[in-house]
Amino acid sequence: MSGKINNRIMSTYKYQFTRTIRIWLIIGLVMLIGQVILGGITRLTGSGLSITRWDVVSGVVPPIGNAQWHDAFDLYKQTPQYHKINSHFDLGDFKFIFFWEYAHRLWVRILGFVFLIPFIIFVFRKQMNWYLVKRLGLVIFFTALTASAGWIMVMSGLIDRPWVDAYKLSLHFMLAVLSIGAMVKTIADVYNYRSSQTDFKTPKIVSTLIVITFLQLIFGGLMSGMKAGLYFPTWPDMNGSFIPNVLLKSNNWTWHNLTNYDTFTFAHAFVQFTHRMLAYLVLTLTIVMFVKMKTQIFELVKKWLNTSIALVILQVVLGILTLLNIDGGIPLFYGVAHQLVGLLFFISLLFLYFSLREKRA
Repeated sequence: MSGKINNRIMSTYKYQFTRTIRIWLIIGLVMLIGQVILGGITRLTGSGLSITRWDVVSGVVPPIGNAQWHDAFDLYKQTPQYHKINSHFDLGDFKFIFFWEYAHRLWVRILGFVFLIPFIIFVFRKQMNWYLVKRLGLVIFFTALTASAGWIMVMSGLIDRPWVDAYKLSLHFMLAVLSIGAMVKTIADVYNYRSSQTDFKTPKIVSTLIVITFLQLIFGGLMSGMKAGLYFPTWPDMNGSFIPNVLLKSNNWTWHNLTNYDTFTFAHAFVQFTHRMLAYLVLTLTIVMFVKMKTQIFELVKKWLNTSIALVILQVVLGILTLLNIDGGIPLFYGVAHQLVGLLFFISLLFLYFSLREKRA
């Protein structure tokens, strides 16, 4: 079985893909990243619950004219978010949050066309081998799961609480990251990212760092979903303590306190403390990786190693600036930049890992 799999993989590296396919894959990756960033803006502007229905076809066209806008606004007025938080909104305020949620949904529709139509054309023209078709099928699968999780997430904010469930938001984000990871793997295969040596073994620190960074991204999603930054907007301490007092009391460590974060600060403290500790760990491991590998690796992957160290330093700085600039809400610029750079750092680690794979004979 393993021999057959290796043969299929080998055929991909020997397959000559056209320049058009390569550019198309890069465009797909950029659009996936753009979709995640639009999601971040939608979250930070509180726009995610402004559209309460998922109309696949008719939802492409936004409200036109005063009557349609008032109809859309009336639907929003039925949500817990409007009654508990935004009852002061006028139509102009609603149009602002509607814009971001609409852009987020429209982008994924455009992404579908940009991806599926060329995909069908390339398959029809036999410009892709079977391995690449399966790889792209995996990307489509994760993207569809992400969209489904997104709707489940939105529904969680239309029943009782005035915002979406943080854990469902994190699931939505995690699936989006997996979609991007699947696309990165596909691009690495198409561009034949490999080491220049046949006996080279990828350092374990790289794969370890990828796993920890993925976990860190999940906690970043929880930070956003719980608005945990608002509760401890200081650094390097957390409201005067390295470890918040609420975490030092053993009776607070219950499943109820983790899941019912709307009524108690334990989950906010746990998520933010873990997010900080993981950040320090990721920074330390990246520096160690850079020091260990900078003089031992070949030219092909140096750019990804250098990119990784630059991005992780920038990411830590942005995380600190995001916390220190909180004033009643998460600062939009720093929050979005923090999410984008974190995602780019994860992507750079993946490209580094795939570039270090042993050369095929």
